[in-house]
Amino acid sequence: MKSTPAPLAPTARLVSWIVFATTLIAVLCARIHLAGLPLERDEGEYAYMGQLLLQGVPPYKLAYSMKFPGTAAAYAVLMSTFGHTPTGVHLALLFTNLITVALIVLLGWRLTGEVGGVAAGATYSVLSLMPHVLGQAAHATHFVVLFAIAGALVLIRGLDRRSAALIFGSGCLFGIAFLMKQSGAFFVLFGSIYLSARDWREQLSTKTTLARNLLFLCGAGVPCFLTLLAVWGFGIFGKFWFWTIQYAAHYGTEVSLSEAAAIFAAHIRGTLGTAWPIWAAGFVGLIACLVSSAIRNHAFILLLFAGFSAASVCPGFYFRPHYFIAFLPALALLTAAGVIAGVEFCKVRAPNFRWAPIVILAMCLFWPLWSERDFFFQKSLAEANRMVNGTNPFPESLKIGEYLHAQTAPSDTIAVLGSEPQIYFYAKRRSATGYIYTYGLMEPQRYAHQMQQEMIAEIEAARPKFVVLVVEAKSWLVRGDSDQTIFRWAARYCEANYDEVGLVNIFDEGTDYYLSDPPSNVTSASGHIVIYRRKT
Repeated sequence: MKSTPAPLAPTARLVSWIVFATTLIAVLCARIHLAGLPLERDEGEYAYMGQLLLQGVPPYKLAYSMKFPGTAAAYAVLMSTFGHTPTGVHLALLFTNLITVALIVLLGWRLTGEVGGVAAGATYSVLSLMPHVLGQAAHATHFVVLFAIAGALVLIRGLDRRSAALIFGSGCLFGIAFLMKQSGAFFVLFGSIYLSARDWREQLSTKTTLARNLLFLCGAGVPCFLTLLAVWGFGIFGKFWFWTIQYAAHYGTEVSLSEAAAIFAAHIRGTLGTAWPIWAAGFVGLIACLVSSAIRNHAFILLLFAGFSAASVCPGFYFRPHYFIAFLPALALLTAAGVIAGVEFCKVRAPNFRWAPIVILAMCLFWPLWSERDFFFQKSLAEANRMVNGTNPFPESLKIGEYLHAQTAPSDTIAVLGSEPQIYFYAKRRSATGYIYTYGLMEPQRYAHQMQQEMIAEIEAARPKFVVLVVEAKSWLVRGDSDQTIFRWAARYCEANYDEVGLVNIFDEGTDYYLSDPPSNVTSASGHIVIYRRKT
C-alpha cells in the first residue's frame, strides 16, 4: 500500500504541469472577475452568522439554521482577513479553493503519481468553478471538501508511518468536515472503513484494529464535543438541538425514495452542464480502477472515496447543484486514474504518444472554460449575476442593506419577511427574529405553525425600526398546502405600526428602486420588495 506508480517520462510530466498551470491561471482569472458578485442566500446566512460571531453573538441566538456552525465560523475567520464584503467573501473562497487544489494534488500524487496528482488538481479547479454546481458561491460544501481531503491525506500518512498521533489528527480533520455540514459524516465513515480495511490487509490483530479505529473516531468526535460544550455554555443548546437535529431530521426525510429518482434525473443533466467531458473522463477512470494494473494498488481507496463522496450528495434526496461539490474531488481523482491508465496503455501500444491522454484531458478541461467564457470572463457582474441567479433579489439586497444601514443606529433592529439573510449582513444590523429563512414556515411539516407563531412573537417583542417584506416566489416557496398565518399577520401588523417608505420592483430586464417615499402612481411588479419604517 505504500507503493506509488513509477514516474513517467519527462515529456509527459512537462505536459501535465503545463496543463495544470494554464488551467489554474484561467480559473484564477475567472474567480477574480466574478469576485464582486452579490452574495446569494446561503452565503448571506454564513456571512451574517459569521458577522455575529465576530461581535460575540453565538449561532442560533439571533440566526436559526439547521446546519452545524462550522461554515459560519470559517466565514468569521476568513472575513476578518478578507473583509466584510461580497468581494471579500469570494476572495476567501478563492483562497480556500487554492488550498483544496493543492491538497488534491498531493493526494492524487500519493495515489496515482506526479502526473496523476497535477491532473487531479487541474480537474478539480475547473469542476469546482462551474456555474452548474454554483461553484462561484462560497457554499458549505467547499469547506467540507477542504477538511475531508486534508483528513484523507493525514490518515494515509498516519497509516504508512503507523503514527497514532496522525490517525487521531486525521479524525479531527474529518470531524471538522462534519461540523461544516452534516453531510460531512460520510467522510468520517470513509476514514473509519478505510482504516479498518488497511489494518485487515496488513493482518493486524482485532484488538489493534479496534483500538486504532476508536482512536480515529475519538479524534472525529473532538470538534463535535467542543461545539456542544460551547453551545451549552452560551445557553443555546435547546435551539441548537431543535434546528440541527429535530427539524433537520424532519427536513431530511420529506422526500420519499420514489420521488428521489425523479429529482435526481431532473437535476443531473443540468449539473453536468458543459463539464460533461470531464465527467465522462471520470467514468473512464472508474472503469480503469477495475481493470487497469497501473493503479491496482490504490483502486480500493479511490473507489471507496468515490462511493462515500457520492453518498454525501444524497441526504434528503434534494440533489441541489452545490451538493455535488462534495463529489468533485472523487471525480477529479478518478479522472487522474483514467489519465494514468491511458498513459500506461499508450506506453505499451504507442510509445511515441504516451502523453496523448494528458492532451485529451487538457481538451476536456478547456471545453467548459471556453463554453462558459461569457460568464467567466466577458459579462459584467450584473449580467453574470442574472445568468446564474435569475431575478433572485441578490443585487437588490445590497442596495437595500446600504439604505437600512444609513437609516438606522447600531442599536436598531430590522426584520426581513422572506429568505434573504444577506440583507442583515449588508445592513450590519441585527435581526429582530432568529428566522432569517422562511422556507420552513411554508413546508407541510409539523413545526410550521409553531415556527410562524414564534417568528411573529419575536418581531412584535423586538419592535424593529424597519420591516422588509419580500414578495418573491423563490424567497418563500409557498405551496398549495402552506400555512398562510404569517401573511395575514404581516398585512395587519405593518398597516397598524409602519409606513411604507421604499419599494423595489424587480423585472427581467432590470430593477427600479424607490427608496424614499415611492410615488403614488408607481405600482408593484409581480416580484417586488416593500420597505416599512416604524411609525413615530
